[in-house]
Amino acid sequence: MSHDPSLSVVIPVIEVSDLHKSFGTLEVLRGVSMAAPKGHVVSLIGSSGSGKSTLLRCINLLEDSQQGRIIFEGEPISWRGEGANRRPADRVQVTRIRTNLSMVFQQFNLWAHLTILQNVMKAPVTVLKRNRADVEDAARRYLERVGIGDKCDAYPAQLSGGQQQRAAIARALCMEPRALLFDEPTSALDPELEQEVVKVIKSLAEEGRTMLLVTHDMTMARDVSDHVLFLHEGRIEEQGSPDALFDAPRTERLRQFLSHVRAA
Repeated sequence: MSHDPSLSVVIPVIEVSDLHKSFGTLEVLRGVSMAAPKGHVVSLIGSSGSGKSTLLRCINLLEDSQQGRIIFEGEPISWRGEGANRRPADRVQVTRIRTNLSMVFQQFNLWAHLTILQNVMKAPVTVLKRNRADVEDAARRYLERVGIGDKCDAYPAQLSGGQQQRAAIARALCMEPRALLFDEPTSALDPELEQEVVKVIKSLAEEGRTMLLVTHDMTMARDVSDHVLFLHEGRIEEQGSPDALFDAPRTERLRQFLSHVRAA
C-alpha cells in the first residue's frame, strides 16, 4: 500500500504554547504561542522591551519560563517545579535540544584566544565529540560558505564586525542544527558591514533552513520571512505573511511601530 504524503502530519521544528516569563515583578512574556515549521523563516519584530529576545532565549533554554509548553520536533520539554521555581527536569534533554538549536547573538561571542577556524570547530569537537578531521573539513566549508574562507588562521580581533558575525554564523552551522536562532544579528554593525551579514542570512533562507529571526531590519524581515510575528508588551499583537503585516497592518500599534521604524 503506497503512502499518501497528504496524510502526513507536519510537526513543527519549534512550537511554543502559552509561554509566560517574568523577571521578578516584570512580566516580559504574557502567554505567547507560535510555531516554526521545517524550512520556514519566522521573524519576530517589535519595539525594544517587547519580549522578542526573551522569547528566543526561552526557546533555547537559556532562560527558564514560568508557564507554558516548549516543544522541539514533537518532543515537549519536561519540567519540575512551578512558577518561579520551574526548571527543566532533564539536563540531558536540555543539552541535546540546545545543540540542535544553534543561536547567533548580537555580540559575536567569539573566543579571542582562538583562531577563527578553532572557534568554529570548538563546539562540535568538545560538545558533540565529533571526529576532529571531519569537523575541520566542515568548518572550512562553512567559512567558505559565509565568504571568509581566507580568514581561517586569523584571530577575531583581526576581523571586522561583519566578518566576526559571519564567523559566528559559520560556527552555528558547523553544529549541523535543526534550526538557527538569530538574536538581532546585525544591530551591532555599521550599515555597510550589516549588508554582508544580511546577504548570508538571505542565502540561508533560500536553502530552506529553519530559522527564527529577531531583527530590527524590516527590509530583511520582509525579504527572508515566511511568517512575521509582531510582539507588543509580551504578547503577539499581530502575525501573518510579510506582505500582510507590512502592507496592510490591521492594528494601530503595528501601524505606529512601522511608521516609527520607517521614519528613523
